[in-house]
Amino acid sequence: MKLDTSKIKQVPLRESQYIKEATEKKQIVLHHTAGNSSGIGTIRMWDTDDRGRIATCVTISGKGQSKDTYDGEICQAFSSKHWGYHLGIKPDVFKSKGLPYRSLDKHAIGIEICNWGPLDRVNGKFYNYVDREVPADQVTELEIPYKGHKFYHRYTDAQIESTRQLLVYWNETYGIDLTYRHDDLWTVSTRALQGEPGVYTHNSYRKDKSDIYPCPRMIAMLKSLQ
Repeated sequence: MKLDTSKIKQVPLRESQYIKEATEKKQIVLHHTAGNSSGIGTIRMWDTDDRGRIATCVTISGKGQSKDTYDGEICQAFSSKHWGYHLGIKPDVFKSKGLPYRSLDKHAIGIEICNWGPLDRVNGKFYNYVDREVPADQVTELEIPYKGHKFYHRYTDAQIESTRQLLVYWNETYGIDLTYRHDDLWTVSTRALQGEPGVYTHNSYRKDKSDIYPCPRMIAMLKSLQ
């Protein structure tokens, strides 16, 4: 199924919250919010916080109790032609790879998937970092722990499908390479830091991040695009 752009929920950010400058797009970066299921709520938070122009052009809502959204809904904060700060890469990351500093945000389209991220299991129940219980049917257990965690909040099938549709759409629009390269997505990647075209995750730029995590169903989707 192709992306139906008419179904994207428009939740425009104020122009002071992103950079309304059309730039060449070379990369797509997958993030998760470490928050609740509402893509609309995420964008509204960006619009009212004091962090500056930190945002991605789209969010993807998850399965939850929010009345203003539905599972897999794509919410758009600004055009993918424009950009916001979403990578937060410090100069020493480039230095560690023997590379000069580059401003990559303006050339990287960000997707924020609404998801709590890593979970802790306590007495058979699962809790996120704000000590809120996550139902067991919304938990992914990894065979091999990632970034010190074996349990993560589950990316829903609808979120994975919306991610797929966006990737295909931006490949057709900007010609961004969708080839799956394992080492580029799950560890700090020289290719990502050099600005080479492709699909990456926040882990590709920063070792202190765990978004997105290597969900087997997400990986299967990414591999299917080749």
